[in-house]
Amino acid sequence: MRTIERVQTGVRIEKQLIKVMKALAERLDMPLGELIEGVMLHAFEGRQPFKAATLREIELLREVYGLELTADDSHQLAEKDGQ
Repeated sequence: MRTIERVQTGVRIEKQLIKVMKALAERLDMPLGELIEGVMLHAFEGRQPFKAATLREIELLREVYGLELTADDSHQLAEKDGQ
């Protein structure tokens, strides 16, 4: 185990995406922050953060919460007016 220091941060995330992330963290029995840390550490090294079984669960959660966004959308998002 490595000892780290965590900081509280406020971020804005798309509504359906955060629902899927929270549900996945719950399914994996981990805090949302740890899920994000793990995904980012894997991404920084170009590694896949999830095994096939977890990817299947993510696909089901995407359907449940109506998440239609894909990686192709990531740099093309705009918020509704007034937000």
